[in-house]
Amino acid sequence: MGKPTGFFEISRELPPDRSPTERVKDWLEIHEQMSEEKLRAQGARCMDCGIPFCHNGTMLAGMASGCPINNLIPEWNDLVYRGLWRESLNRLHKTNNFPEFTGRVCPAPCEGSCVLGINAPPVTIKNIEYSIIEKGFEQGWVQPSSPQKRTGKKVAVVGSGPAGLSAAAQLNKAGHLVTVFERADRPGGLLMYGIPNMKLDKKNVLMRRLRIMEQEGIQFVCNAEIGKNHPADQLLKQFDAVVICAGATKPRDLPIEGRGLKGIHFAVEFLARNTRALLDERKNGEYISAEGKDVIVMGGGDTGTDCVGTSLRHNCRSLVQLEILPKPPLERAHDNPWPQWPKIYQMDYGQQEAAARFGADPRQYLVTAKRFIGDKDGRVKAVETVRVEWSKDDKGRFIPKQLSGTEQVLPVQLVLLAMGFLGPEDAIAQQIGVALDERSNFKAEYGRFATNIPGVFAAGDCRRGQSLVVWAINEGRAAARECDRHLMGSTELP
Repeated sequence: MGKPTGFFEISRELPPDRSPTERVKDWLEIHEQMSEEKLRAQGARCMDCGIPFCHNGTMLAGMASGCPINNLIPEWNDLVYRGLWRESLNRLHKTNNFPEFTGRVCPAPCEGSCVLGINAPPVTIKNIEYSIIEKGFEQGWVQPSSPQKRTGKKVAVVGSGPAGLSAAAQLNKAGHLVTVFERADRPGGLLMYGIPNMKLDKKNVLMRRLRIMEQEGIQFVCNAEIGKNHPADQLLKQFDAVVICAGATKPRDLPIEGRGLKGIHFAVEFLARNTRALLDERKNGEYISAEGKDVIVMGGGDTGTDCVGTSLRHNCRSLVQLEILPKPPLERAHDNPWPQWPKIYQMDYGQQEAAARFGADPRQYLVTAKRFIGDKDGRVKAVETVRVEWSKDDKGRFIPKQLSGTEQVLPVQLVLLAMGFLGPEDAIAQQIGVALDERSNFKAEYGRFATNIPGVFAAGDCRRGQSLVVWAINEGRAAARECDRHLMGSTELP
């Protein structure tokens, strides 16, 4: 611990974001960088506490507490404070294959469980992580590293999202010949098409890492949808093992009156088409435009926020975000103690931008859609909303109850459904007989990740359900370890 008194001498400070009114004019990342002097000062705030809850990833009250990949946070915080950037990068890479991704898109459960956060603003862990890896790229320290020898074993990884990429990276380190199958036209999965460019730059950040992985010997096969245009049973014949990291890609629908009207889309379709068009320099003309439209986003999570930010960049006419849950409190509630994730009211980048444009947070809480109303051409023109209250049913479960007399009709020409995902698509399971659990996810015990089919493993959202990028990396790395053990009889992967 380089500075024992740093945590009460130095205040929490983050780098400034670009102005909301300026950044909505482009698709560049919204965050600015911080000076090295200020970063070292922020590293000094780390208390090096006796029990660092920040790096001990667990689930508390259904949410992540601490870092799921067990980043050695106090160690690299101290190394940054002392100016030992290369050493801090080495410690960071011991647990995290892709800190440039988590440093941008992870909600930082580590900060929610920081010991300093009990009675003071927590350490800026996420920004320090981001700064370490960017310093590494800037200095040329991040280079391809191919294995010294090959085992001759071939492994197929299905899906190139964060779980698939981390599994592929670890299996390649073990010396196996890894082929990653991706159904989209570009690798990256959720990272490529589920997260918009202003949060994670595709050409300068994501492709930078994918090129390194290719140079390390990993092969990517795109436009290959396993179970459809590429039979799943062929993988069992062509490879010694298969790791399924296909994600939870079934979006939750809203089956109410008028759902079939034109202009109602799943958020993932809206976001994916937009990013594809952006990368194609708008030459494909297939993106869903919010320009000049009244937009309603159904759902208040990260995906909903991304729909808000994207719609604003299209120059929508108006924007409302409907959230069926109540507005969170400004401070931790008594039943949400540290080190649980703090469920408090915050404005993310999209809401900040909407407030700058329209004068207020676009979210309406405890509100849902009752029916969609169409015009004579079958396009959505309005939505009837209704307020709800949450109460327990006869089984003790909380359910929303619509409040009669609170109906309201809002104009809309574009509705974006961002209400989460239900599980993986079932083509792979049907073709090779992978067992599913009661939630329709691939059945594979956490820690072992083996399915009922010998040599077939499952990891990430397709196994655990919709979750954080950092949990996907956790599972991809762990599944790679178990796959390596299956192939070789033992493993040295962490």
